[in-house]
Amino acid sequence: MPLGQSGSGPEGKMRWTAVLVQQCVLLVTYLLITLEAVPIDIDKTKVKGEPHVEGEKIENPDTGLYYDEYLRQVIDVLETDKHFREKLQTADIEEIKNGKLSKELDLVSHHVRTRLDELKRQEVARLRMLIKAKMDSIQDTGIDHQALLKQFEHLNHQNPDKFEPKDLDMLIKAATSDLENYDKTRHEEFKKYEMMKEHERREYLKTLNEEKRREEESKYEEQKKKHGDHPKINHPGSKDQLKEVWEEADGLDPNDFDPKTFFKLHDVNNDGFLDEQELEALFTKELEKVYDPKNEEDDMVEMEEERLRMREHVMNEVDLDKDRLVTLEEFLKATEKKEFLEPDSWETLDQQQLFTEEELKEFESHISQQEDELRKKAEDLQKQKEELQRQHDQLQAQKQELQQVVQQMEQKKLQQGNPASGPAGELKFQPPEEHPVGNAQNHPAGGAQPLPPGHVPVQEAAARNDHVQIHP
Repeated sequence: MPLGQSGSGPEGKMRWTAVLVQQCVLLVTYLLITLEAVPIDIDKTKVKGEPHVEGEKIENPDTGLYYDEYLRQVIDVLETDKHFREKLQTADIEEIKNGKLSKELDLVSHHVRTRLDELKRQEVARLRMLIKAKMDSIQDTGIDHQALLKQFEHLNHQNPDKFEPKDLDMLIKAATSDLENYDKTRHEEFKKYEMMKEHERREYLKTLNEEKRREEESKYEEQKKKHGDHPKINHPGSKDQLKEVWEEADGLDPNDFDPKTFFKLHDVNNDGFLDEQELEALFTKELEKVYDPKNEEDDMVEMEEERLRMREHVMNEVDLDKDRLVTLEEFLKATEKKEFLEPDSWETLDQQQLFTEEELKEFESHISQQEDELRKKAEDLQKQKEELQRQHDQLQAQKQELQQVVQQMEQKKLQQGNPASGPAGELKFQPPEEHPVGNAQNHPAGGAQPLPPGHVPVQEAAARNDHVQIHP
């Protein structure tokens, strides 16, 4: 669908913006994030082509992508370049997907390129920090380098300083692929969640005696029955379901139900589309029939999975061009189908088998394997702890032994009359005792016996020599 056909003026620009935002296929996913177009406070059920007020941003929902902020910032910067913006307005989805639009990046202003370079450097630094944190957490064992490098699939990490056309192309393709797999990943995580619940329930039952086990099983069955006892769920997107919203949420007469007016009422941001979030909001009344956060038997995680399934179903039925947006034309065509008036019954999650017994056994086997690995790591860590403790005790014993040896040496020195050692092992100097001069010849230093006749102490002889030299 050519974007240029969205018309001119705020309403046309917003329509184009919403296409890119929900597609998230493009860098353009949020291109006109700052475009205004907020309706004046008027009765939307009676006015067509409402006037708009410029000056307020349309807040688009988070894509759930780990590089969502980077994506938004790139769009905001590109939006400021007049040439690139004009090219976007005349491009279609395929031109954006196949990379043709990315080549226009060479023509943007120097200021825009400089700002894009800065954003890329910041994103590379952020990812490097995440990789370092992950590597530090798992140390040097079992590092999956490919998984770490996957974080760079939305930019060219070989040139971390410059934002090039290749970066724009990679960002578009990464957002396209990730968004397409987003719902699938959520379903897989929900399935694991349900299997874990069942696994923990069975493991708990194993800890009980037979009587308590029967009581728990009975309580479990009663809760399942109570959860399943709810009013009829209308088929999502059917006339009955939309009329119920029209009457209970919008407060309008069901006899006056009009699909076109309904569309305009629930196009909350007035961009000409029903996006995924606006569609999901339509199912709140149906979900409230089944789930109540006050009830023990109602799981709010299951409620969100039910909401996701309803939205996917309506999108598959109504979104003809698969751009993740419902136009007024697509919506009106859906209301003309037989399924809109005579839909099949809708099966809620409690009426479906979410996993097989074989899948549960495989899941439990995987959990058991993970537990064994964790147990082994815990044992290794315990052994390392014990070894460190042993080495610490050994060092402490050696320290005490050395201290005892030093003390023994000090005592021995004191007993022999030698000066004791200081804290660092140095000798503590004690000056010799002073003796009368008259006794110096008979009691030379270092001996207790008098010298034989004719011998002079060394110190005295040296003094005489000095005297002779000084007084020739």
